Amino acid sequence: MKISSALLAVCGLIILGPVVAAEDLAAAVQKIASARVSSAAIPGLIVVTVNGQEQKIQGFGLVTNSTDSKSQPHLPDANTVFEIGSVSKTFTALLLADMQVRGQLKLDDAVAALLPAYTIPQYQGRAITLLDLATQTSGLPRLPANLLPRQADNPYADYSKNNLRDFLRSYQLTRAPGAKYEYSNLGFGLLGQALSARAGKSYAELVQERITKPLGMADTGIALTANMQRNLATGHDAQGQAVANWDMPTLAGAGALRSSAQDMLRYLQAHMHGANVKEPAGLQLVQQPQRTTGMPGLQIGLAWHVQNARGQTVVWHNGMTGGYASFIGFTADGQRGVVVLANASVNVDDIGMAALLPAAPAAEVSNTASTAATVTTEKLSAKQLAEYSGRYQLAPGAILNISAGPDGLLAQLSGQPQAPVFPRKKDEFFYKVVEASLQFERDANGKIQSVTLHQNGHASPAPRIGDAAPEAALNATKRTEINLPAEQLKQYTGSYTLAPGFKLIISEQAGQLYAQATGQGSNAIFAEAKDKFFLKVVDAQLSFQRQADGKISGLVLHQNGRNMPGPRDAD
Repeated sequence: MKISSALLAVCGLIILGPVVAAEDLAAAVQKIASARVSSAAIPGLIVVTVNGQEQKIQGFGLVTNSTDSKSQPHLPDANTVFEIGSVSKTFTALLLADMQVRGQLKLDDAVAALLPAYTIPQYQGRAITLLDLATQTSGLPRLPANLLPRQADNPYADYSKNNLRDFLRSYQLTRAPGAKYEYSNLGFGLLGQALSARAGKSYAELVQERITKPLGMADTGIALTANMQRNLATGHDAQGQAVANWDMPTLAGAGALRSSAQDMLRYLQAHMHGANVKEPAGLQLVQQPQRTTGMPGLQIGLAWHVQNARGQTVVWHNGMTGGYASFIGFTADGQRGVVVLANASVNVDDIGMAALLPAAPAAEVSNTASTAATVTTEKLSAKQLAEYSGRYQLAPGAILNISAGPDGLLAQLSGQPQAPVFPRKKDEFFYKVVEASLQFERDANGKIQSVTLHQNGHASPAPRIGDAAPEAALNATKRTEINLPAEQLKQYTGSYTLAPGFKLIISEQAGQLYAQATGQGSNAIFAEAKDKFFLKVVDAQLSFQRQADGKISGLVLHQNGRNMPGPRDAD
């Protein structure tokens, strides 16, 4: 079962080739971006490309103004404003680097020293530092467990500083800070609070003073100016429905900023050390690798992911909110760069990669995108699905686990959530959540012996090394399944919000309960006691909660050693 939120960035492989001519680069981007909007996956998007001295801003599809009911659909342009989600983290990191260069703090300062009003958790005396927060190695969870939004469509709006203090006071770290990379929106929200406290100014004021004003980015910020309001594109969810904008008063450092293509071009140029662009203090520091991520070839600087491939280095980050998606990346030599802004909560990394890859792989990725949008999937039998189940070794420490779910195959890479994959033809499956596909290979006897992951123009072979998910199967067999009457099962049906933009739908069919996470297939869940259920396809359990009157009020998902509460949505 995949557990994620719209602000959780996805780390994918980045493979680079030689610099391509500006016209070829623009053509590659136009091809893949056009395919995404023509398939209706994204209503409108804009792509900024830098190739040597050449710069281009291309609009695709249509956008409407989010505050004007009479607004007519129009092509997005350089002034169209989008939420940039987790790309905001790079601004937070730049503020940290700026304050380090100015001597206002040090990267190894303990967070507790900047926030004396907070009780910051420690692990066996090891304190969380600013560097730990900035490199996603703090040991803090992705989101605070007490993030229980009153508004599902604006999930961070009512999360207060008191809520943050309460969570940190009670949270116990499970490992030492700095020991392991684990993406945390909570961590970057806390970093924004720490920097604001040290400067004696709000996060928004710091961003304006240290970054947007020096760079001339008049249409970038948290609060919308009149001009930004006029140009704000309406956001959409993954199903194409218009959604509300997000407000993040307490965790602003994780993803609260809005911006335009014109402004993000200046931001990109500054990081690429472009001519006639004033560079904020500390800009060099954010790009320097600081920690490993546990993924081959991938390190992290201050927020920025730094990836080495074919003797080159690319620096990048992506973002997503409830109605928007973003990507920014550039080669460390300052030759190529890209910004992608979209008005839908749909991953756009493939478009960004197309601008950083040479023409041939970009075309290959484009073909994958268009094919995935139009392919007709077929229903495979349980026997056919079982042929592909297994564990496949992609790299040292990177295992791709393929298991058979009730509606198809589920793929899970070590340290990442599960995602469904869909058949395109015999032995070939594709993802919908990212632009990637799996090609299975058989031996002379027809038995699956390996799989190749195709992503961003790169083929990664992985031999089969064993059976699928033995831990989940073993744990499931230790649990005793009981039967509950259908009428009792119906008490649990409904929608539960586990994280911003992410729901778990519980349904009942012919006396069987099913759980379906946002964007995924459904999985059967089995009762082991009243209000307690477990899954067999993964090692996960659900505990339902009741009010004093006996009505179900919420649930808790128990998975990977964590407990994730989800209140029941109003009917």
